[in-house]
Amino acid sequence: MHSADAEKLEQFFAERGRPLLAAAKLLTGSQQAAEDLVQAALERLIRHWPRIEGDPEGYLRRTLYNLAADGWRRRKTRMAGLRRLDAEARTGGGADETEIVDLRDALIRQLLTLPPQQRTVLVLRYWEGLSEFEAADLLGCSTGAIKSAASRGLARLRQQTEAPEKESR
Repeated sequence: MHSADAEKLEQFFAERGRPLLAAAKLLTGSQQAAEDLVQAALERLIRHWPRIEGDPEGYLRRTLYNLAADGWRRRKTRMAGLRRLDAEARTGGGADETEIVDLRDALIRQLLTLPPQQRTVLVLRYWEGLSEFEAADLLGCSTGAIKSAASRGLARLRQQTEAPEKESR
């Protein structure tokens, strides 16, 4: 890799590294696993740098999600839930902020109970804000598959969050 390319890559990662790491954290369930996932994706990006045309973010995101899916397939076990958001994400203090942290933690725990495809689609669509078409393009599947996985994932999340309310009545 030439020094100009290295500088370009460093600038790209300085600008886009934090959102990529946040997505990886949602996909893996822990900061350490997220960092490993981003590092593996970056290694592939560097290896294939000469063949990448345009913005490298699309290639890096696709690699990130594919590596995460590969990890889920290999282990065939559920990811452990996040216990707390890391200290840098905490806003520090009032009841409203605490409630937001608790709600986010509960959401992440629920996401981690979903099958890998549903979890990935929900992260892409609702956390990353991608359209159905963009998510389908990134994952290399049809928009119908994205719609179906999102629908099933949301239904399952609703079912899981409604169950405790019905039992307490």
